[in-house]
Amino acid sequence: MSDVTAAPAPLTSPARWLVVLIPYAWMFLFFLAPFFIIVKISLSETAIAMPPYTPVFESLSTIGDFFSKLDFENYVFLTEDSLYYNAYLSSLRIALISTFLLLIIGYPIALAMARASVAMRPTLLMLVILPFWTSFLIRVYAWIGILKPEGLLTLLLQTIGLYGPDDQVQIFRTDTAVFIGIVYSYLPFMILPLYSALEKLDGTLLEAASDLGSPPWKAFWRITFPLSIPGVIAGSMICFIPITGEFVIPDLLGGASTLMIGKTLWTEFFSNRDWPLASAVAVLLLLLLVVPIAIFQNQQEKV
Repeated sequence: MSDVTAAPAPLTSPARWLVVLIPYAWMFLFFLAPFFIIVKISLSETAIAMPPYTPVFESLSTIGDFFSKLDFENYVFLTEDSLYYNAYLSSLRIALISTFLLLIIGYPIALAMARASVAMRPTLLMLVILPFWTSFLIRVYAWIGILKPEGLLTLLLQTIGLYGPDDQVQIFRTDTAVFIGIVYSYLPFMILPLYSALEKLDGTLLEAASDLGSPPWKAFWRITFPLSIPGVIAGSMICFIPITGEFVIPDLLGGASTLMIGKTLWTEFFSNRDWPLASAVAVLLLLLLVVPIAIFQNQQEKV
């Protein structure tokens, strides 16, 4: 009697299709379907009703009738009104600066974690993840108590003598407060991809560079940083995309001059109740982020 164990049977064709179908079904249900709903609303007309728009996908008997009912006026209006143009530019500016600050602060932290002893790494990793144990909204509200003129930061500076008894820190309701809140909230999202890339770095490469007389700073720019580029790209994308559409932090920490597309979107939906225009803003924001990322990934695959 043979002792050879039979090889596992290959997956049948339906099983292979099921494995492929599940992620595509997930994408369709939770990304494409909501996106098509938003596109539908963006092509509708504003109405005083509930919901506050006139649908365009009802009682369409012919394709010509379908296209005749589409209304691109909302998209045209976005190109004519400088408010939305400035909101998009301001959001991109704040997201770019915030992502750069996150990279400058997060890279040394991730590098120190990767070069720490194996026994210390789980503890350091837990300390990075620890803020997630508290509600995001509560953490942002805590910064209000720190940054407001009569807050803890003013009290600290007065206590150590850097500020007089009548002086106050004027940071709250400014772009500076928004940057502080964004960097604090998104720092773990930058550190974790960087740490994952730096932890896999082969230490013998740095030892070889040192034996060949390369100074530490030169070894960093020639070896460490180039090999960590995938982590830099991943962390930057993970932070840049949600920061562009951020609403909570600019609303709570920013002032009236802090213009971001997330606040504009909320105003159109809930204050002006102009759902078609707000949906058009959301569609353009998504295209503004997805198209460059798709082009970048396509170019990376060709390299």
